[in-house]
Amino acid sequence: MDSTSLRWRDGLLPLGLAVLVVVELLALDIDGRLGAAIALLTACSALVPRRVHPMASGIVAGVCCAGTPWLGPAVDEVATPILIVAVASYSMARWVRGYVGLVGVLVTLGLLVFDYATIDMRAHNITDAVFLLALLVPPYVFGRVTRRLADYNAALHREQELIRQAAARDERDRIARELHDVIAHSVSAMVVQISVAEDLVERDPARARGVLDAAAGTGRRALAETGRLLHVIRDSGDELGLTPVPGLADVPALVEEHRRAGLRVELAGDPVVTDLPAALDVSAYRVVAEALTNAERYAADRAVQLELRTDPRQLLIRAANASSGASGAGSGLGLVGVAERVSLLGGTLSTTDDGGRFVLEVRLPIRSGVEEPA
Repeated sequence: MDSTSLRWRDGLLPLGLAVLVVVELLALDIDGRLGAAIALLTACSALVPRRVHPMASGIVAGVCCAGTPWLGPAVDEVATPILIVAVASYSMARWVRGYVGLVGVLVTLGLLVFDYATIDMRAHNITDAVFLLALLVPPYVFGRVTRRLADYNAALHREQELIRQAAARDERDRIARELHDVIAHSVSAMVVQISVAEDLVERDPARARGVLDAAAGTGRRALAETGRLLHVIRDSGDELGLTPVPGLADVPALVEEHRRAGLRVELAGDPVVTDLPAALDVSAYRVVAEALTNAERYAADRAVQLELRTDPRQLLIRAANASSGASGAGSGLGLVGVAERVSLLGGTLSTTDDGGRFVLEVRLPIRSGVEEPA
């Protein structure tokens, strides 16, 4: 059975049924109204924990409804037990795993058949059997269908979460490879410069000092920018690592590529900054690429407004396009990777889709973490 906790909303439906019970019994002039009221209100109370204890709840409600004719009212005089039994049958299908709930349904059916066979003195035929089956089977089937749909939906959400986690891990691995290359390049350059300085320190101290200053500058840039240059990205699309790393300087070419594909791009903002930290530069390019790809897939009018702004503290990337209202064929993992990359760089990402307009906004700090020494 589902391990769920009782919530206040679980009492709303039983409360509504209890009100109907009271109203119906007050409107009827029959014997045994008090006993019937106690039995049916007990049945309503038993339905409150139907999610937490569906079997016990359903059987108790069925017993109370089946016992009502023994307290005074005839089987066909009170109608509210029909609703209570239907809710109990649905609950034993919806909240019980497998087909174990059928046991409770059969118990309720047996008690009702016993009422018809003993205390109900009317003549019976096949229509009574059809009525009892119609009372119990459709709610049970509906409950089973609802249960299957809920299980399928939960499994789908778990699978999507696993895919998103895998996408985030892939993006972190990719960034780690990029940072590895940046640091490896900077450290290699420093080693070469220091080796040259060692050779020159006795023969040409002034020149050695210049080489050491250059090595120090390389080290400062590696600390402040996580490397000055990023030469290769070893991803599945470039297994040999020979493709130069893109940056904001490549955005105009990227825009032209999307324009050739039929996307109308309106580019606005500040001139392209060329001295950004390497990790920030390539990440900003990735954000712009994902924003344009997203617009190309989903923009209702195949148009997007792209804005790039920089100040001494941050880089702003904003893309806005008309929303088609459809999720399209994409998996949504592109934005997951962008969010992971932005988070690792200490930035923020926000998306809005109001008034038929989708807006993606990313803010990346230009100086984050280690500050460059003076």
